[in-house]
Amino acid sequence: MIVFHIALTAADDYLTRREAHRRDHIERLQGLRANNILIGGGPSADLRTADLFYRLQQPAQLKHAIEEDPYWTGGVWTRYEPRSFSQFVEPWEMVPVVLDGTRKATIVEGPTSQLDMAQFALIEMRGAGRLAFGGFFEDGATLAIVKTADADQAVTWFTETGFWKPGALTTRPWLHVL
Repeated sequence: MIVFHIALTAADDYLTRREAHRRDHIERLQGLRANNILIGGGPSADLRTADLFYRLQQPAQLKHAIEEDPYWTGGVWTRYEPRSFSQFVEPWEMVPVVLDGTRKATIVEGPTSQLDMAQFALIEMRGAGRLAFGGFFEDGATLAIVKTADADQAVTWFTETGFWKPGALTTRPWLHVL
């Protein structure tokens, strides 16, 4: 299996455009999740972008995963950029769907200084209830979903391990929908 991170760009009129497609979009994503294809997803806090995480057998399946979604066919999403993880820490649980924006999280991204040890650190963060899921790309860059809305706290969790440098990490607010 290959785990992909898909960075999506929303249309300028996202809120208006999504209404006609939202129910079908959520139902489709729930079906993909029930079949162990979708790991999780949600929009950025400003609703200009979204991030989805898929588990696929072949890279060719990615096009169908995105372009058959009602948000894509309805023009709610206008662009997507996939990246495949080389190492991934799976979530321990599939969280319930939350559509009201109350499950706030932080996406942490940046390089690690020691890839092997950093993977253990992500596993420990998951065990401590801090990490939802995340991993590393081929270039060693990290992308992780952290269970806090406090960006400073998220960076502290990473830097206190000693495997990430504070100035090298970026954060962005994220709404963990599913």
